[in-house]
Parts: sequence; C-alpha cells; structure tokens
Amino acid sequence: MKLNDFVSKLDDRRIVAAIAESERHTSGQIRVFISEKQIEENAYERAKARFLKLGMEKTRHRNAVLIYFAPRSHKFAVVGDIAVHERCGDDFWRQLIQAMGENLKARHFTEAVVLAVEKCGALLAAHFPPEPGGTDELPNQVERD
Repeated sequence: MKLNDFVSKLDDRRIVAAIAESERHTSGQIRVFISEKQIEENAYERAKARFLKLGMEKTRHRNAVLIYFAPRSHKFAVVGDIAVHERCGDDFWRQLIQAMGENLKARHFTEAVVLAVEKCGALLAAHFPPEPGGTDELPNQVERD
C-alpha cells in the first residue's frame, strides 16, 4: 500500500469519533499513529518505541493501547500497556491483527483502524470500567510523524 493511498483514504473524523466513543466506556486510552517513514525493523518493536515516545506508559492504570501503521513498509502493529496485556493475552492480539490484515488487504483502511479501535475499546471496557470524574489522559487525534 502506498503512503498517499493509505493516508488519503483514511477518514480521521470517523477514527477520532470511534476512539472517543470507545473511551466513553472505559478508563483505558487508545491512540492511532501513522508513520510516514520506511521502517526496516519489526513493526511491533517500532510501535513499542513510539508508545514510549508518546508517553503512553504514563497512564494512571497502565491501560493504554497504540494502533501503529507504517504504510510505506506495509507493516502495522498494536501495542497494549502492561495491565492490558495481562488481561487479554496473546490470542487477543493475534485475532485483532488477523482481522485488521483482512481489511487492509481489501483496501478498507478506515474500517481496519475503526475495527481495531472498537475491539480494543471493548477489551478495555471489560477490564477497565470508566471512573467517576475520569479524564481523557491522551489525545484522540490520529498522530503522524
């Protein structure tokens, strides 16, 4: 997938709305990041580094998720913080990546992102309910480098 093709077909408003809706039901946090760079290393390793650079490990309950795309490299990954991974295990991540991959191969880019946001949101809601007076700890906009 070409970077411009991927980026031009993303509906940022729909993605941000999906993040906001998902976060209404949880104290967890979700972010989407798109790298415009060619990456050679494993997408998961790059996503973990970006997770830390964005300060996502600093959420109160360590319950943030980063959905990461590197379209020039045809790579993507999803990273959950410690508390998220402890509750979902590897099967959740494998199933999520498979579902996202199917949408990406079909060139349903926004749908792939929204699907990931919704599935992560449902997981977070099941394990991290919203808190009275809770605040949105991280921005919801799609981040790019």
